[in-house]
Amino acid sequence: MKFKTCVSVGETTPLKTKKTLKIALSKSDYAEVRFDFLKLEQIPETLEIIKKDLGRIVCTLRPKTEGGKFQGTEKERISILKLIAEYNPFLLDVEFNTLKKNLALTKYLKSTKTKLLVSWHDFKKTPSSSELKKKFDQISKFSSNIKIVSTAKTTNDSTRMLELYSKKGKNNLISFAMGDYGRISRILCLYLGSPYTYVSLGKAIAPGQFSVDEVKKITKLKK
Repeated sequence: MKFKTCVSVGETTPLKTKKTLKIALSKSDYAEVRFDFLKLEQIPETLEIIKKDLGRIVCTLRPKTEGGKFQGTEKERISILKLIAEYNPFLLDVEFNTLKKNLALTKYLKSTKTKLLVSWHDFKKTPSSSELKKKFDQISKFSSNIKIVSTAKTTNDSTRMLELYSKKGKNNLISFAMGDYGRISRILCLYLGSPYTYVSLGKAIAPGQFSVDEVKKITKLKK
């Protein structure tokens, strides 16, 4: 069984993004480009210079309320999400809370046939099993590509996140916990059916993230 990885790329200029992306895609199946690390006006240029690789890219534009770095207004962010959708990337990561609040955006994204990865994060804790199941059911109404991530304070928190895989059905579920107690869940999720796990090229972009080389060693991955 071949496990897949997705390298998170968070660079501050279009050229740095392109350069790091080239390395990421030589080592990994997919890459996530964190467009929120760029200035607003740099995003269209970045999309243009990486467009030939978008078939292997998860595009993410996180607002500060969701742990991201996007500096603009919510209206500007929505416009950029629509622009990214027109490029038809491998996956466009949009937060569950964003889609829930913005039915016009949801409708628009549906019309573009963009493959949506609907994500939900808890940066403080891990909810109860029943809350997580409820969240999973709510998110699955928007897409079959689902990402649910919490913050682990104990190993039990990690276990609860992984239990979601028993409910996933035909959905592509990515579920793990951040932080030191969650580290192991970033590996175990692969064995339970996650389409890929997020990794770094070296310096972690998220708490508890392994590097792509570490994951390859642990799972005996072969690119």
